[in-house]
Amino acid sequence: MISRWSPVTPDKESVKEIMQKGQVTSLTAKALVMAGCGNIEEAAAFFGQGEDERYHPAEYILGMEKAAGIVNEAVESGKRICIYGDYDCDGITATAVMADYLESIGADVHTYINERSEGYGMNLAAVRQLADEGTELIITVDNGIAAVDEAKLCRELGMDLVITDHHMPGDVLPECSAIVDPHRKEDDYPFKDLCGCGLALKLIAAMEGADTEFAVEQYGDLGAIATIADVVPLRGENRQIVTDGLRVLENTERIGLKKLIEKSSLKEINSTSVAFGIAPKINAAGRIASPKDALALLLCDDEEEADELAQKVIDLNTQRQSLTEEIYSDIADQISREPEILNRRTLVFCGSGWHHGVIGIAAARIMENFGKPTFILTEEPDELRGSARAFGSFNVFDSLVYSADHLTKKGGHAGAGGFSLEKSELEAFRDSLEEYAASLEKRPVPEITACADISPEELTAENAEGLEILEPFGEGNPKPVFLLTDCVITAVSPLSGGVHTRLGLRYGDKSLEMPLFGRSADCFPYKSGDSVNILAGLEVNEYKGRKSLRLKYVDMRPKGLKQERLISAEEHYDRFRRGEIHDRTVLDAMRPDRNELAVIYRMIDGKTPLEVCARCGTDSINLCKVLCAFDIFAEAGLIEYSRSKERAKVIHTNRKADLSLTPTMKML
Repeated sequence: MISRWSPVTPDKESVKEIMQKGQVTSLTAKALVMAGCGNIEEAAAFFGQGEDERYHPAEYILGMEKAAGIVNEAVESGKRICIYGDYDCDGITATAVMADYLESIGADVHTYINERSEGYGMNLAAVRQLADEGTELIITVDNGIAAVDEAKLCRELGMDLVITDHHMPGDVLPECSAIVDPHRKEDDYPFKDLCGCGLALKLIAAMEGADTEFAVEQYGDLGAIATIADVVPLRGENRQIVTDGLRVLENTERIGLKKLIEKSSLKEINSTSVAFGIAPKINAAGRIASPKDALALLLCDDEEEADELAQKVIDLNTQRQSLTEEIYSDIADQISREPEILNRRTLVFCGSGWHHGVIGIAAARIMENFGKPTFILTEEPDELRGSARAFGSFNVFDSLVYSADHLTKKGGHAGAGGFSLEKSELEAFRDSLEEYAASLEKRPVPEITACADISPEELTAENAEGLEILEPFGEGNPKPVFLLTDCVITAVSPLSGGVHTRLGLRYGDKSLEMPLFGRSADCFPYKSGDSVNILAGLEVNEYKGRKSLRLKYVDMRPKGLKQERLISAEEHYDRFRRGEIHDRTVLDAMRPDRNELAVIYRMIDGKTPLEVCARCGTDSINLCKVLCAFDIFAEAGLIEYSRSKERAKVIHTNRKADLSLTPTMKML
């Protein structure tokens, strides 16, 4: 799938002001302007220095003072309190924070987290069980805003209920003792994007009559992990929680976290190492086993037990990776058998034995690989259970609402969702998703935003290091990507026995280096002397005490390639494969002639259609023709190729093939 490059040239006056007054490098100033900072005041606010207080007072959140009063009274009167959490990383950490704090002030506290099989949020059976156990107050964290029936049952059973949640409320709110959710319509709290654990920190601050910094000093390590894991925007208070929390995490006194960091061999603690080295392991417990294992790890105060629990969640994460790979492999087999699947507007895959705890991860990976909204379903004994991921103009929740007649359950937001349906409804559901996608004014296209107007003089190790002050990176604050136009390739060198490749580049009068991991030099489509445009991040490489700049590959195209023509060509190819094009003029423009087929064939080995299109260097051989040519050669047995494995491999044979008899040529 072709990504749309969206280069932005930062306003020069804003860059100049932030550079001079903020004493930052030009690249950092440009990145700040890209992040929406138009002047030094907005840049200071980005770093949490634009207000007298780094955190807004907790009591500004509607219902927070009431909730704090109810919980404090319950602690003082010795009531039995249950923290009701969710099974993901945010819910588990929030449960640990509240349980640990309440225990530290002498509360009679216990915890309840749904197993994944129970589904998300409170359920009636659990409420009855907690009542039977003598619970007098339930405090939800990271769930509860949709628990209308459960709240009514709590009242009937004589239990108080305090809800703290960060998800969007429905039209009807639960009737309970107190509700804390910044997304309530009448709540004017200035920062709406706290995660569940962030709200738990706020509740602790309100109970103590202190500022949020008090809670972050005690529980910032867990708050940072949750905020990064829940992929909430790293702006405003979230940025501050992560910044402060990472410092707490570096020196955490939690035995379980120490063991997890030690066994994960993390070299440094930052947003990236948390996102890839800590959060997935906590999440894995809730995905494929029990979230209680991860909760026990975070609350553990015994060295030996912590060691065992840390190893257990690491092993569960390894198992989670293996299960995801199995699903991906099964889907690749489905695509090989039915390659026409990839021509649809939406990708829907269903399998038996796929673990429902990892289908969301698999959906995200399929979406990234093929650039289309993806829905993955697994067969349960009495239904199909699914998870979806999408981007751009395709809204997952809206698509589920559109297809509601075929579903028994649905939920989610623009980018992701979960749903269930009866097995007999699968094909109708698939067709409904296609109808929804066809109704969109614009086809969703992956987009990469990049900072343009970068001079060769700015590309130094010192300037790359200067970007580190923009940490923590994550949702809402991605690592900066830079557009380098008209780079000349000066060298293509194999690395690690040909497994990887190192590119030498010249950008103006600057010599640069960029590794391509997992890409052999033999299959690299460009040669020394070619001019290319590059999207790249910047890294500092240190060797024997010497620091140098290294580009981190994001994307690459030959100079002069017309982006919108490529995107249009790809869309026309999909429409052709779906049988939607009947205009003879359009079909003629897509059909490669004998000479064009010869040109394409000579350069096809080891390359993708886009790379061959780039190498052809002629307007007459467009991407649509190249895609059709790949299909024609594959059908004739001259190459090995499928859209799931874009690189073609020539099959050397003396057998002659009549390309006019291939199915694709006949269709054209």
